[in-house]
Amino acid sequence: PSPTGMQGPMRRFAPDTLRRIGCALFEAVGCSAEDARTVTEHLVESSLFGHDSHGILRFYEYVDFIEQGVFAAHGQPTVVRERGSMAVVDGGGAMGQVGGQFANELAMSKAREHGVGSVALRNTCHVGRVGAYPLAAARQGLIAVAYVNAGHLGRQIAPWGGIDGKLSTNPIAFAAPRRDGEPIMVDMATSVTAEGKIRVAQNRGESVPEGWIIDHEGQPTTDPEDYLGEQGGAILPLGGVAGYKGYCLGFTVEVLGGLLSGEGCAAGDRTMHSNGVLFTVYDPSLFTEDDAYQEELENLIRHVHTSRVDPAIGEILLPGEPEFRSARQRQRNGIAVDDTTWARIVDAARGLGLNPDPWEDEALQ
Repeated sequence: PSPTGMQGPMRRFAPDTLRRIGCALFEAVGCSAEDARTVTEHLVESSLFGHDSHGILRFYEYVDFIEQGVFAAHGQPTVVRERGSMAVVDGGGAMGQVGGQFANELAMSKAREHGVGSVALRNTCHVGRVGAYPLAAARQGLIAVAYVNAGHLGRQIAPWGGIDGKLSTNPIAFAAPRRDGEPIMVDMATSVTAEGKIRVAQNRGESVPEGWIIDHEGQPTTDPEDYLGEQGGAILPLGGVAGYKGYCLGFTVEVLGGLLSGEGCAAGDRTMHSNGVLFTVYDPSLFTEDDAYQEELENLIRHVHTSRVDPAIGEILLPGEPEFRSARQRQRNGIAVDDTTWARIVDAARGLGLNPDPWEDEALQ
C-alpha cells in the first residue's frame, strides 16, 4: 500500500452529526436510548482525541456484534462480589462502555468513601478506549488507573523472543486531575500499537510505520495485510530493542485485568468474548492536602518543561496533551471518515432499515 494512502479527500462530519448517527444505529439494533448515548459519546470522543482505531470505526463493528449475539443490546451489569473498597462486576454481556461506566462509577464511589476503590469487570465485551475511564475520574478530582486484557484472546502480540502472536494489546491507562488545566492522561497499549490502528491503515490503503508488525515468518513489514491477512503475523511488544519491557507490562495486565476479574488470561482464542478489566481509583484528598497536591504537580510540570527541546520533535507535551489538542482541532474542523468506514456505516444503517442518505448531505466536505 502507498505510504500516503490511495484515497481522495475524506468526508468530514461535525461531532454532533456523528453522535446522532451513532445513536440512531444503536437504538435501531435494540439498545436503549441511554445505552446508545453512552456508547456513542465514548466512540465520538475517541475520534475527537485522535484515537480513530477506537472511534466511529466501531459503529458498524458493534452493530454487527449485537446482530451476531456477541453483545447483548439489553444487558445489565451487576455486582457479584463486594467487600469494603473492592468489588467485582459482571457486565451481563452488555455493550462494553455500559459495563465500563458502571464499574468505573462504582470504583469512584468507593474511592470517595475509603480513599481507594478497586473494581474488576468481566463479561462486558469491548470496553473501547481505556483512557476514557481514568479521565472521567480525573474530571471529578480523582486519580485512576485501568488495566485491560482481552480474556482468553491470545493471538496478537509476539512475546519477547517469539514470532507468533500469543498475548493481546493489553492497554494501561492513567489520569490525574489538575486545578487549572486538562488532566494528565496516559492511554497506551503495552504493544507498540493497537490492532485497530493497523485496521485504520488498511481501510485507508496506507502502510504502517516500521517496527510495528512482523509477518508470519517473523520478518519486519509495513504492509497491514501481512498482519491482518489469512496467514497472519504479529504485533511487536512496546519498547523496540527493549521490547521485553512491553512484554512484561503486557503480562502484568493479563494478571491484573484477566485473573482478578475472572474473565481469564490469554489462552490462544482467535476471537474475544470480553475484556477483563481492573479499575483502581484514588481520592487524593484523603492522602494529602489539596494545595500540596496541586503545587507539587505543577512544580513537576514546570520542571519537565525546563528541558532543552529536541529540534527533531519541536516541543515538550504533557501526557494527554496530544489528545486534548486533537479534540479542539477536530471539534472546529470536523472528524474525517475514510471511504471504507463510511461505506460500512451506510451498509449497517440500511441493514437496520434506516435511510442514511440524508447523513451524506451533512458532510462538511
